[in-house]
Amino acid sequence: MNDAQLLERLRARDPQAFEDLVRTHGARLLAVARRIVGNEDDARDVLQDACLSASRGIDGFAGGAKVSTWMHRIVVNAALMRLRSRRRRSEESIEELLPTFDATGAWAEAPATWEEPAHVMLEREETRARVRRCIEQLPESYRTVLVLRDIEDLDTDEAAELLGVTANAVKIRLHRARQALRTLLAEELGAGDPAVVGARAA
Repeated sequence: MNDAQLLERLRARDPQAFEDLVRTHGARLLAVARRIVGNEDDARDVLQDACLSASRGIDGFAGGAKVSTWMHRIVVNAALMRLRSRRRRSEESIEELLPTFDATGAWAEAPATWEEPAHVMLEREETRARVRRCIEQLPESYRTVLVLRDIEDLDTDEAAELLGVTANAVKIRLHRARQALRTLLAEELGAGDPAVVGARAA
């Protein structure tokens, strides 16, 4: 079944159509939600909310993108809404995870160097769980921007629009999140691990 046929069935409110959509793309959509909200229970609620939103908004979908791409955006939005609905609390600082410099401006300690970005490392079975744990340790605002830009591959302006911040704020958070993730990866994976030496979160 192609996208046009699926879209026609969705617009006709065929109850089996959404089941087919979730069956085909549900695992990836759930993974998207989990990376943003940080836990399985909330991720499942997000996916359910996204399906309801998609059902209500299907008539407004022009079909200019793939149905799966449309659903992906709805899941990202639902996940971000879930984050906003959580009680506001102060986030942990990531200062201790960022590089430090001596009085001359040189590195106080040489940072770990990585050859591969986080999303590539996530594709490798042997490191996936550990990389995911490191990403989940980042404070929410940093984890979210890292996921949107480096994992979900949104551009800076798209991420800024979704997060309700400026593009410059996204760039700053992303830079700091990548630095913090690099420190966490070095601690978790070990600078001498041949599978990950050189992997760069940028």
